[in-house]
Amino acid sequence: MHAVLADERITPYEAELGRESVKRAAEEVLGRARLLRNRDYDEIVGALAAELARLKRRALMPVVNATGIILHTNLGRASLAFEALQAVADIASGYSNLEYDLDAGERGSRYAHVGRILDDLTGAEDSVVVNNCAAAVLLVLDTFAKGREVIVARSELVEIGGGFRVPDVLERSGAVLVEAGTTNRVYVEDYERALSPRTALLLRTHASNFRIEGFVHEADARELVALGKRVGVPVAEDLGSGAVLDLTRYGVEHERTVQEALGDGVGLVTFSGDKLLGGPQA
Repeated sequence: MHAVLADERITPYEAELGRESVKRAAEEVLGRARLLRNRDYDEIVGALAAELARLKRRALMPVVNATGIILHTNLGRASLAFEALQAVADIASGYSNLEYDLDAGERGSRYAHVGRILDDLTGAEDSVVVNNCAAAVLLVLDTFAKGREVIVARSELVEIGGGFRVPDVLERSGAVLVEAGTTNRVYVEDYERALSPRTALLLRTHASNFRIEGFVHEADARELVALGKRVGVPVAEDLGSGAVLDLTRYGVEHERTVQEALGDGVGLVTFSGDKLLGGPQA
């Protein structure tokens, strides 16, 4: 170990990575060498130098997105606007009133800064920001349906990237999943038949890039809202990508917007901040 760490091919890395990082990498390389019964000193030092060179490179780096997928969840998601990044730098590089009410002279809430902006943007009565869309859905289910039933169309029990499965989120929240309709066709009457005294929520979910075509039918959101009002059960909708603009004006296929969902009377709408909204993960 001492000879390897003192080798002139290794010592320059200590200034950039720190001795502990170099030592840890050396232990890993030497451990692999022992397993392979490799006693070639130069080969071991070369392997360590290659590992340290890899560690020296930045973990995150710019890439060219040539996939044809504009919002690529593996390539940084939405690109942030320069003006937004500059605003973050201006505030985050020093102290700010993040959780301090300057007018009242007392502790405030960080949600106050962004909630009103989202309210004005979407027309919502109130808004809250959490870590990601899955967390938002989990919060809704835990708050309104823990230990009770949530009715979801069978065609909307999807899995999207990152292993986000609607049934799993329901289970984690403590809610009980009740399926409505068939894989390809669901009507508002199917939701009505699935109602019980334990029903807490009617849930619509965004299918992401998954589509069922052909002999299909889905219940209209306004029909669900009317049913919910009649029986006293709220309707929630997970929009996923979170469009706030009509994309057809840009030649893109229509994507249901947050404003449309709220306009249909949906009581709780969740969506991602790092997709069509163009912000960070939220």
